Amino acid sequence: MQLVVARIGRAHGVKGEVTVEVRTDEPELRLGPGAVLHTDPASAGPLTIETGRVHSGRLLLRFEGVRDRNGAEALRNTLLIAEVDPDERPDEPDEFYDHQLMDLDVVLADGTEVGRITEISHLPSQDLFIVERPDGTEVMIPFVEEIVAEIDLEEQKAVITPPPGLIDDRAEIASSRDEGGAPHGEDEDGA
Repeated sequence: MQLVVARIGRAHGVKGEVTVEVRTDEPELRLGPGAVLHTDPASAGPLTIETGRVHSGRLLLRFEGVRDRNGAEALRNTLLIAEVDPDERPDEPDEFYDHQLMDLDVVLADGTEVGRITEISHLPSQDLFIVERPDGTEVMIPFVEEIVAEIDLEEQKAVITPPPGLIDDRAEIASSRDEGGAPHGEDEDGA
């Protein structure tokens, strides 16, 4: 199975290094020296990683055969794709590869169907499940412990406990008014 593990960014310096946007939780495994990666577009690769280092918080890679800034810049926006055994699991029990989560049924704790995961969006602050509902609409579910209670790969489901308003528009609105309509601590005439 093929997984996107990084996207090549700008050239760095004049000796063929590039910045990469890492899209794997295991960069040391997938993006180490000697790794051979397929590419999208396919015409750019395959690429073999010659060296890698971190500079100012960014991963820099150099590929065999790429020796100057022009060669590095020609690779910009190329996706790096690793061949992964479909049965392989991450080291941590609460971590998952995207392909394991795709097409999982999303249900509430009481078993109510919410939809099916059609995409995982990796944002800087958190990951999101894009869930297609039975009516064809989409809802975004943050992949955080407070909302995603369980991932059951055997049953092919994700159990969620969403806060009010996340999956429907019946949000509970907190109000500073009591049932009589006046703000707390005041009577009806505002005194």
